[in-house]
Amino acid sequence: MKALPALEGLRVLDLSRVLAGPFAAQILADLGADVIKAERPGTGDDSRQWAPPRMVRETPSPLDESVYFWTCNRGKRSITADISAPQGRDLVARLAREADVVIENYKVGTLARYGLDYASLRADNPRLVYCSITGFGQTGPYRARPGYDTIIQAMGGLMSITGAPGEECGGPMKSGLAVVDQMTGLYAVIGILAALQERQASGQGQHLDMSLLDVQVAALTNIGMNYLATGDLPRRQGNRLATVYPSDSFRCSDGDVMLIVGTDDQFRRFCAVMGLPGVADDERFSSNAARLRNMGELDPLLRAAFLRHTMADCQRILDKAGVPAAPINNLAQVFDDPQVVARNMVREVARPDGRTSRILASPIRMSRSPLRDDRPPPRLGEHDDGQLEGWPAAG
Repeated sequence: MKALPALEGLRVLDLSRVLAGPFAAQILADLGADVIKAERPGTGDDSRQWAPPRMVRETPSPLDESVYFWTCNRGKRSITADISAPQGRDLVARLAREADVVIENYKVGTLARYGLDYASLRADNPRLVYCSITGFGQTGPYRARPGYDTIIQAMGGLMSITGAPGEECGGPMKSGLAVVDQMTGLYAVIGILAALQERQASGQGQHLDMSLLDVQVAALTNIGMNYLATGDLPRRQGNRLATVYPSDSFRCSDGDVMLIVGTDDQFRRFCAVMGLPGVADDERFSSNAARLRNMGELDPLLRAAFLRHTMADCQRILDKAGVPAAPINNLAQVFDDPQVVARNMVREVARPDGRTSRILASPIRMSRSPLRDDRPPPRLGEHDDGQLEGWPAAG
């Protein structure tokens, strides 16, 4: 018997836009859920208009070809619904009556005005798991504020600990990726799956209140815990870790590598293969605590050693010695990397016009349950005709 995707039969109504909510819904779609994305007529998800770049350069319609939209909407069906009009509200409410999950990221109170909030929808569907994603949550003094990823990176402390040390090096820096949106999407999926599991026992759905700021504060992990324990404000470390040394990026003769030496034994092996005789036995450097105290003296010795090697030489000898290191790759090098290729992290998907496009694959690997991460995102309103096909409300 052929194995089915893990979430086969789960019905998800995606009312969200841009990244965090659509990303969560896409993960559920990859795992087999039937996801219907309800979008505004004429414009759709905001990110449909964030082009160029486009998946196909000569496309006549940026609404269907935005790279950003393709990032987090694969495998869904798209219908259009104007919730400010009775017909659109009725359509969304009818879908919600038959859904297992609703995901939305409207400003607090917006959907209540249209009778599409959790309290309204659960009256007709008490088993509904309803996930609200906002910048600041449904409660608190900031609940009405809009919140984008970079705003939350700033408010939640991430930018204060990211970047090179010292104001002369550029000051606080955002992450190169929208990490808060993506973490919130992941936490949302975890919460949704937990609520679905609990529903099996209680028979009841519930409301998930996901806040980007909450997620970012939780993600401070050891840095946040260190502050709570000591009251000491962390300083930006650049590429260094605050807890172990050596841990930094180093320039080779032809590029940069990242090195993390986590134990004293690794440091001894590192010194042996990098041509640093006697360094591991020097009392200034013989333990991690000593290396952290004396990194200003150790750092130039390491940098001189790396410059004597190519990136490939460093990788070869450090791999052989069991010392964690990696090249700092650009994206062309990432997608050509043999490990990335072997893990099939790029998919080719067939498009309705007969062409194919390359997309990022899901990183989830399951021994029995197949994924559905090879389907393109929908065109705006692609499923307006027969939009409820496969949902019990059809007909």
